[in-house]
Amino acid sequence: MIEHIVLFKWQPTAAPEAIASVMTALGAMPRQITEIVALSCGENFSNRAQGFTHGLVVRLADRTALDAYQAHPAHQVIVQTQIKPIVAEVLALDYEFIPN
Repeated sequence: MIEHIVLFKWQPTAAPEAIASVMTALGAMPRQITEIVALSCGENFSNRAQGFTHGLVVRLADRTALDAYQAHPAHQVIVQTQIKPIVAEVLALDYEFIPN
C-alpha cells in the first residue's frame, strides 16, 4: 500500500471559501478516481503544524496506482484550477507499507 500525504499553506489573500472549495473537491475524488482506496482531508487543529493549515491523505494500492492518481484529469483539474492559484507552499510525502 501507498500512503500519499500532502500539507498545504495558503497565500494570506486566499479566501476561506476558496480553501473550503479545494477541500470539498479533494474529498470528492474517490468517486472519480478508482485507484483511491481511501481518502481523508481537513483543517489542522494542532499548534505544531509550522503554518500548514490543511492536509490530505490518500491511500492507494501501489506505485502504479499513485502514478495514475497523480495524472488523473480529475486530480489535475483541482491542482491547476483550485490549488495552484491560492497555495503558498505544499509539502508532500509518499511511503509504502504493508497493511496489518
